Amino acid sequence: MVKTDVVIVGAGPCGLFQVFELGLLGLKAEVVDSIRQPGGQCTELYPDKPIYDIPAIPECTGEELTDALLKQIEPFSCGMNLGEEVQVVRREDDDTFFVETSGGKQFNSKAIVIAAGVGSFQPRAIRLSNAEEFVDQSLHYRVRNPSQFAGKNLVILGGGDSALDWALELVGTAARITLVHRRDEYRAMPDSVSKMENLVAFGKMDEIRNAKASAIHGENGQVTSIVVQPKDGEAQEIAADHVLVFFGLAPKLGPIAEWGLDINRKTINVDTEKFETSEPGIYAVGDINHYPGKKKLILCGFHEAALAAFAIKQRLEPDKKVHVQYTTTSPIMHKRLGVEDESE
Repeated sequence: MVKTDVVIVGAGPCGLFQVFELGLLGLKAEVVDSIRQPGGQCTELYPDKPIYDIPAIPECTGEELTDALLKQIEPFSCGMNLGEEVQVVRREDDDTFFVETSGGKQFNSKAIVIAAGVGSFQPRAIRLSNAEEFVDQSLHYRVRNPSQFAGKNLVILGGGDSALDWALELVGTAARITLVHRRDEYRAMPDSVSKMENLVAFGKMDEIRNAKASAIHGENGQVTSIVVQPKDGEAQEIAADHVLVFFGLAPKLGPIAEWGLDINRKTINVDTEKFETSEPGIYAVGDINHYPGKKKLILCGFHEAALAAFAIKQRLEPDKKVHVQYTTTSPIMHKRLGVEDESE
């Protein structure tokens, strides 16, 4: 069993910055996330999309922000437990917490911070009875290896940014792409829609609106065709080697919903002094929490992480006053950050 000061549930930007704020106060952390790489929504949903509202950084991608945060927390040597979900949280007799993950890892922690964004993300599945037999072989909810689609017939289902982005990305290498959207209007960026429409006009790809997949044909995990049913008109069968499904990601609280916390729909109520939940010693920062005036912005989550860190330090050392020390001038901060103290 690993003993630590704090277990942080979630490795998104707020969870990573929480490591930093705790580290400045001399507290060690272990991070657990069900996603197999750090970054949360930034790496799962928009690794290449620009972000413009991070203070002092005019523009960065989700991936660049994640890389910078990982660099920032290097001095604190936190544990990264990725691809695992926290399944058990139990308060012990000494007021610490027993935490166990889906991978069997166990922690004894003095506090817990939930920085799980809007919960764990699961792709919205296509509702066809035999779809499961093709998943990760010729039916995909995420693109992990774009080269496997070279020279293949692709059917892409969806009308958001992911569907349009991958259609535009793969149109030069796939044998043929057919984009199928169940509505008339797309939810993607207007520029992407315009580029797609131009490709259709010049015969570079096909597009079907106001239609949905009604059947998938194939065997032994390999799709051979997909049947598309328009709202008006007859169904048509389209030859396909692979089907890419982008119906979005559905956030789920998962086991967090069973921890006895004060849940507000799919968020967790906290106070605005400590960002503590209804359970003493368990805190929540970022998109997962709720309080009057809450704004789901990364920079707000950073602020919440700072205040939560001070509250946790005070909880662990109730007889000591927690002073604010500035990284610019404090020798203690410099030592914890591993930088040379110029004042010496």
